[in-house]
Formats: sequence, C-alpha cells, structure tokens
Amino acid sequence: MASSLTCAGVVWAFISFLCAAASCVGFFMPYWLLGSQLEKSVSFGTFRRCSYPVRDEMRQTTVMVEQCGRYASFQAIPSAEWRICTVVTGLGCGLLLLVALTALMGCCVSELISRTVGRVAGGIQFLGGKYLCVERGWLKV
Repeated sequence: MASSLTCAGVVWAFISFLCAAASCVGFFMPYWLLGSQLEKSVSFGTFRRCSYPVRDEMRQTTVMVEQCGRYASFQAIPSAEWRICTVVTGLGCGLLLLVALTALMGCCVSELISRTVGRVAGGIQFLGGKYLCVERGWLKV
C-alpha cells in the first residue's frame, strides 16, 4: 500500500475525515436549537425537529407531538432563510466529505494526490468549513 502523502498528509486526511463525519452527523441531528414550548422540551435542526406543536382542528387546540421527524417537504421548512441554511450547510458537509474521502484514498493509492491536487483539496475544505461556520453563526461575513 504505497502512498503519495507525507506523514503530515496522512494525519491531515484522518483528521479531515473525522471532522467531515462530525459535521455530517451534526447536520442530520435535530439538536441545533433547544428550548421549551407548551411546557415541553423542543429541539430542531435545519430539516428535523423533535417535540413540535401541531394544530388539532377537531379540538381547536394546539398539541405537542412528542417525537422526532422531518418536515413534510422542502417548502414546509418555516422560512426562506432556513431553507437556504439547509442547502448551504448540506453543500458544505458534502464538500468536506468529498475531500476527506479523496484524502483517505490518497493514503492507499500511490500518486493519487499531487501537490496541486492537495492545494485544491485544501481550498475546497476551506470553503466547506467556511460555509458551515457562516451558517452556524461562528463567523460573520
């Protein structure tokens, strides 16, 4: 198993994969925002939510559905900004995962990653990380 990566490149590849995996798991989890409503604990992420209110038309009241679920459709996401956040965060996670998997393949395949490809991959990782940081509010643009 020959590799075109240096020792630092191999470490970078594994750390990149771990970070990409953590970002993807965080993207799919509904625990971005935590709070309470109708005296119940609620949480939601970009396209999933747990313990959410639903209008019961028969009783003319609002009841809490105490389970996790996705929005019925993309248009059911509450606002345009939230839809944009879902798309941009998903793209950021996808870019991070693509680069991390390519770097891991570079650990196993000789001459897969040249210096130029490594620089391009680092740039893509930077953009993917920037998208995630901007959307999560960690970085103001």
